[in-house]
Amino acid sequence: MSSAIIVIPCFNEETRLEVLQFRKYALAHPKHQFLFVNDGSNDRTALILDDLKAAVPESFNVLHLSQNQGKAEAVRQGMLQAFQSDVDYAGYWDADLATPLEMIPDFIHQLDQVPQLSLVIGARVKLLGRQIERQQLRHYLGRVFATAASTVLQLPIYDTQCGAKLFRNSLQSRTLFSTRFLTNWIFDVELLARSRQLEKFYQCDSLETTVYELPLNRWQDVAGSKVKPHDFLKAFFELCSIYWNYLRPSIKKPFATLSVQTGSDQIRKVA
Repeated sequence: MSSAIIVIPCFNEETRLEVLQFRKYALAHPKHQFLFVNDGSNDRTALILDDLKAAVPESFNVLHLSQNQGKAEAVRQGMLQAFQSDVDYAGYWDADLATPLEMIPDFIHQLDQVPQLSLVIGARVKLLGRQIERQQLRHYLGRVFATAASTVLQLPIYDTQCGAKLFRNSLQSRTLFSTRFLTNWIFDVELLARSRQLEKFYQCDSLETTVYELPLNRWQDVAGSKVKPHDFLKAFFELCSIYWNYLRPSIKKPFATLSVQTGSDQIRKVA
């Protein structure tokens, strides 16, 4: 199986980190590594992560941020470090394991089987035979937001906010994380908006052909989530910011520079 690094952003996760689950998975999948990003936690999270790394250093690594910078920046810094490794794929997963670790091989299998894919996104679709347990209010608020995000992105995507995503380790993927995000709550949508810009300015393949939504077999709301219902209001303001900064027709240059390899020549377009 292909190699992968999964970034786990952590902020005050002392009571929710399932250390045994991570160790059990690492033992069964030696080609998969975890990079925990301690986002300035002020509880015992740092000590727990350091102990985990000391116990199994070949499977676990820790990046400590000196102060809390928010999930978006924690994920971004973790992904940049992960991409520097010689792995096939890098992604991020929620620390509470609402999406079980056992789903990771399914994400990897999809990227292995379809070379043109650059990103696999988990989708919390409640179907017969699947165990998707979400609070009713959050589910319906999420559906309204997902519809708005789909409209802004002009992309028929079902679930932008699931905290399980896996990227192919490529120049294009690295470029998506090269600069700080403008948003914090919905940086997942901002990543897709950045991809739209790469389509526009660098003629990259479209999201419709490079992104795959994988319906999850199991997902469960975990107590202690830091996302509250009123945060969905913030998300709509951030969605407006994403449209204005990335997707409005009058934008003349992209958010970052991408080097495009064509045969033996390298073409660099400067933002």
